[in-house]
Amino acid sequence: MEVIRHTKNVHELKFDEQEAEIAMLSDLHWDNPKCDRDQLKKHLDYCVKHNIPVVINGDFFCLMQGRGDNRRNKSDILPEHNNARYLDSIVDTAVEWFTPYADVIKVIGYGNHETGIIKYQETDILQRFVDLLNYKTGATVYTSGYGGWIIAKLNQRGTTNTTTRIKHFHGSGGGGVVTKGALNLTRALEMYENMDVFTMGHIHENSSRNDVREVLSHNAKLGYYVDQKHIHLMLTGTYKEEYGDGSKGWHVERGAPVKPTGGRILKLKALRCKEKVYVHTDSYKFPI
Repeated sequence: MEVIRHTKNVHELKFDEQEAEIAMLSDLHWDNPKCDRDQLKKHLDYCVKHNIPVVINGDFFCLMQGRGDNRRNKSDILPEHNNARYLDSIVDTAVEWFTPYADVIKVIGYGNHETGIIKYQETDILQRFVDLLNYKTGATVYTSGYGGWIIAKLNQRGTTNTTTRIKHFHGSGGGGVVTKGALNLTRALEMYENMDVFTMGHIHENSSRNDVREVLSHNAKLGYYVDQKHIHLMLTGTYKEEYGDGSKGWHVERGAPVKPTGGRILKLKALRCKEKVYVHTDSYKFPI
């Protein structure tokens, strides 16, 4: 599989096969003590075993325990980061932890936790992590934006590249106890054109749905015809489990519910129906 960077936030994944899977993760909050690293390791090991490329859609880090951060809490910092080089130590230890997965991680986008550090601490921790990981492992991991595009190209019978356009956006707002992010997905349908897949994190939900729209299409054999465009919409969960036993903590005190953990795997398969070639798109939670 080949990765091509077109612009800062547009990346192309080229597959040699007629079907492929892409692991979509977000909200790792890796440096937070509440990050379920055991589950994260299982999921990344699964991707290595099955050769599944990984895209991470923001909040790779948590980064809330630095000087001047009003959110800091002594119980929310790991011992290896509790030092005078707080941010530097997070980069160093993260590179060591993620080294076994450097070859499957392809693109990492920014979340509000990374952009907040740029704003208040004037350093880009995510880019520093990626640069050091690439330098030490020889891998080629790319950073994207807070939002961007992934172009997935499948090979149909060795001749035709079948393209799936994936819009990724880390997310905004707080989701909702009742709607569980459904409104965010509907807003995306009004904001972005020409996407086949939309994926968002931030609100720590894990689900998907399919919307269908009537479109007017054309090809040389059929001419103009009425067709249906399927759009797959995804919400990816977090790896930070904040609820615990529900006895205390910021998450509990603000009335937030238990949140689903883990990412999703996007499944793409090129199919031919009469004179048309299209990509069947779906996603599922990690099976482990």
